[in-house]
Amino acid sequence: MRIWKRSGFAAGGVFLAIGAADADGLDPVRGAFGETKPIIDTRLRMESVDQDPLAQDANALTLRARLGFETGKAWNTSLLVEADAVIPLQDDYRPDPAVATMVAYTVVADDETYEINRFQFTNTSLPGTTLTLGRQRLLLDDQRFVGNSGWRQNEQTFDALRIVNRSVTNLALDATYLNRVNRVNGPDSPQGVYKGDGFLLNAGYQTKIGKLSAFGYLLDIEPITNIPAGINPVRDSTSTYGLRFAGEKPVGKIKVAYAASYATQTDYGDNALDFDLAYKFVEATATFRQFSLGVGTEIMEGNGVAGAGGKGFTTPLASLHKFQGWADKFLTTPANGIEDRYATAGVTLKAVSVLDTLGLIVSYHDFDAEATSADYGSEWDASVAARHKRFNLLLKYADYQQGELLSARTTRKLWAQLEFIW
Repeated sequence: MRIWKRSGFAAGGVFLAIGAADADGLDPVRGAFGETKPIIDTRLRMESVDQDPLAQDANALTLRARLGFETGKAWNTSLLVEADAVIPLQDDYRPDPAVATMVAYTVVADDETYEINRFQFTNTSLPGTTLTLGRQRLLLDDQRFVGNSGWRQNEQTFDALRIVNRSVTNLALDATYLNRVNRVNGPDSPQGVYKGDGFLLNAGYQTKIGKLSAFGYLLDIEPITNIPAGINPVRDSTSTYGLRFAGEKPVGKIKVAYAASYATQTDYGDNALDFDLAYKFVEATATFRQFSLGVGTEIMEGNGVAGAGGKGFTTPLASLHKFQGWADKFLTTPANGIEDRYATAGVTLKAVSVLDTLGLIVSYHDFDAEATSADYGSEWDASVAARHKRFNLLLKYADYQQGELLSARTTRKLWAQLEFIW
């Protein structure tokens, strides 16, 4: 983790020095390890993909085991260590689009992986302030710009120093410096690690009607020499500034949740491309008892340039599976941008037989090009999720039908998943 080379030893020394004058030998360390809690997170998943025009359906059965521990505090500092293993039990799929293996199958981005998922120190010595140093999980706002891509078996983590201050009532100031992104593809993939300097600044103020967030994300990502130019991460070196507002309010017996966001993005660092793009998002959801109905629109502009210079608004650190349909056809925004208009209906039931909860979701997406209004196709998604104590069961389906963008082929995906979390 390169963050240690630049600031890790210095910051680690600060963590240990703060409050050390009051330490009584090693008693705080013994106490911290005596309060250690285990981390046990396992997931067994089957994913089947039928994509035109490939003759072979992809079938992936993978087991993810995430094991570790988190200590109590010594001198206001705790330690979290967590290892990750992704084990393919059936591997009829292409695990990495940057590697020319299993090319008769479509991509299921759950390659065999064994790595340290998180290794972080957290210190709370400064009033109202939390400092976290090391390999860590970052989830900012709705994860549209920064998240852990938790849907994939190997989550995305960051080698970073993060400072969060909540000294002022209702105000959270969040600043992160990162120099490595450990992506879902795993460390052995040509695109499994992004290196470079990143600064993530987020300020959130909670009002009576919702939370207002202002953010600025500066990413200077180093180029990778052994992957195709179209997915080289230097293209995603960007400066992004924006605002987001989200809240909820009862209207009679109905609870109305609302969210809106706007951001601008330009090229940054060593990015050779030239673009100035915008992001727009608005969503509203009404909930009555156990039923919900929501509608929304997300617009990501593109520069409309054909070929290698083409670029759409990008969110390379996002939890992408949460957005624009579960079939994941638009993980990279097309050069003509994209407009996603969608509707979602759901029901959540409690205490159904032996189940603690049972939830059903159905959603529909209509995709168009932002610059030309060309039809990108449409998608139906559906899921059934159940929870029994520490077990979670999920059945999920996505059906994308292609439009004029022929590179995004008609695709159907089916998942069956069982989780155990301690």
